[in-house]
Amino acid sequence: MVGAQHKVSEVSAGGDAELQVIWTLLDEVKDPEIPVLSIRDLGVLRDVEKIKGKVIVTITPTYSACPAMDTIRDDIGTVLAASGFPDSEIKTILSPAWTTDWMSETGKRKLEQFGIAPPGNTNSPEQAIHCPRCQSEETNLISEYGSTACKAMYRCSECKEAFCYFKVI
Repeated sequence: MVGAQHKVSEVSAGGDAELQVIWTLLDEVKDPEIPVLSIRDLGVLRDVEKIKGKVIVTITPTYSACPAMDTIRDDIGTVLAASGFPDSEIKTILSPAWTTDWMSETGKRKLEQFGIAPPGNTNSPEQAIHCPRCQSEETNLISEYGSTACKAMYRCSECKEAFCYFKVI
């Protein structure tokens, strides 16, 4: 997967194939604030291990006070239990801190199709923020903060629509 840097741990006799199945199952867990993105697309899903029959999932929040993390943890446990992995542990790590570099290219495309401008490759103030609706670079910042702390509000000068931009972190 391009973008999200994760590792697959092979600790149990179940091996790599079973862990890949679990990674795929966890694609069903969506970000509750941006439901078109899985936690894997977003890069929040960091690692999956299986040790002595127990599935251990490691996640990193987009920021330390992210209110969606409780829901994400619950959803991970529900998906695993419903898929035959009732013994699981969800670990949260804060270091290294999450970065938009961990988002998959597929996730960035999904964001844009959903109407949210995806993060660019730079934090430069000169960077043009493209309108996700008409692709115009003629956009203006309305507010540094949108519906969540990781988004900013912009307005397109061409199509006149307001939209969120997922900030580079």
